Amino acid sequence: MKFIVSSTDLAGHLQAISRVINAKNTLPILDCFLFELRDGTLYITGSDGETTMTTQVEVTESDKDGKVAVTAKTLLDALREGTDQPLTFEVNEETLEVTVSYMNGHYSLMGQNADVYPLPLNLGENTTQVVIAPNVLQKAIASTLFATADDELRPVMNGIYFDITQQDITFVASDGHKLVRYRTQAACGNNEAAFILPKKPAVLLKNLLTKEEGEVKVVFNDRNAMISVGDHRLICRLIDGRYPNYNSVIPQNNPYLLTLDRQSILSAIRRVSIFSSQASSLVKLSISENKLILSAQDIDFSTSAQEVVDCQYVGANMNIGFKGTFLLEIFSNISSTEVTFALADPSRAGVVEPVDQEEGDSLLMLLMPMMLND
Repeated sequence: MKFIVSSTDLAGHLQAISRVINAKNTLPILDCFLFELRDGTLYITGSDGETTMTTQVEVTESDKDGKVAVTAKTLLDALREGTDQPLTFEVNEETLEVTVSYMNGHYSLMGQNADVYPLPLNLGENTTQVVIAPNVLQKAIASTLFATADDELRPVMNGIYFDITQQDITFVASDGHKLVRYRTQAACGNNEAAFILPKKPAVLLKNLLTKEEGEVKVVFNDRNAMISVGDHRLICRLIDGRYPNYNSVIPQNNPYLLTLDRQSILSAIRRVSIFSSQASSLVKLSISENKLILSAQDIDFSTSAQEVVDCQYVGANMNIGFKGTFLLEIFSNISSTEVTFALADPSRAGVVEPVDQEEGDSLLMLLMPMMLND
């Protein structure tokens, strides 16, 4: 088997799918890329056993079809040090030796038997299909991913929930302390359906979708999903289980409304939270008419900080505490210039929403408070 391919083109595609490969694998073959030359197109696959990603690269010249598995790290490191030029791959089908020739030299490495590479999951016939624009899906994943959990006891919380109706799609993530709900009318299904996308495939898609323009096709059944965009196809196992009723935990009546400049509150939290207790990361919000005082202290090290932030506030005076790291995550994952923070009392969840939302979109973030000692 022999083919010629652009080094830059190949490196870009390999880099995109290399993130699916784990640092340590139970099967040695999963340390490899699967190269499969078919009808003048090179198909490249990376997998961790549960998530498989395939991309395709056009070759400038090739002879017969064939396949071989090549160690991913070695090939990526070699390509990273090269310049943009044609690469000639020659595979000895008997010894599985792979020789890569370029303008000033060549290198060789041992391939592995492609027949032992695990086949991607087969979705079968009973599937549901949804088509989403890449910018819509990228925004949905970017808005919700940070709120997913790492909970071995409740695996359904470790992914992004896709709630599909004939009017819209709602994306939800929660770790029990914070919850994000992003609803968009820019995509919908032919009927009601739902699935939970694990965190790793979501991260892979988030990185991939920033570079793609064509529509994203999502095909899924009860156990697996196949997501295709551009030259890439991702097949993954879905999280099994019933997602909690997210609407039931969102407060419907938080009467006290705090309106803030997002960048101002974000910068203030970054400064003040430095002085919070490392154990709790507690930041206290003291809110009165058009005045917000952020404060934090660490009794063990005798450090404290306080800062006043301009705001608009309608409601009763209130002292409420939140975990500083969660506040930073929430305000960092909103793009609006101004945000509203709807509150009820120091023991109930606060609801953060951007003031400016795109037509047909609704982004809502919920955060549980922490108990204050005073």
